[in-house]
Amino acid sequence: QVQLVESEGGLAQAGDSLRLSCAASGRTSIYNMAWFRQAPGKEREFVAAINWITGGPAYVHSVKGRFTISKDNAKKTLYLQMNSLNPEDTAVYYCAASTQTSIIPPTTAFQYNNWGQGTQVTVSS
Repeated sequence: QVQLVESEGGLAQAGDSLRLSCAASGRTSIYNMAWFRQAPGKEREFVAAINWITGGPAYVHSVKGRFTISKDNAKKTLYLQMNSLNPEDTAVYYCAASTQTSIIPPTTAFQYNNWGQGTQVTVSS
């Protein structure tokens, strides 16, 4: 199993930037990691993912060009740099890790078997 601990989210105004981090621990090998988010009254949605070996990313269309997912293998830490935030980005953000072999980062929640506790990001207009 993999334990995931996310950094605190925060409050931001439209146009601001925030960076989230997620520290992983445990002996199980990680193959892909991702960020998902869940807004009030909505289903959890995929935001971005990255292959832990190749670094190949995947993004949901709504964040392309604004968010950047990255990783530090030595620190076993995942990051999400969020720029040009808007109120629609308000949600609880979850870090997820998959220990199943896949070159292409999965984009659906059921393909991830380890989850962080979630961190709130609130963007005001």
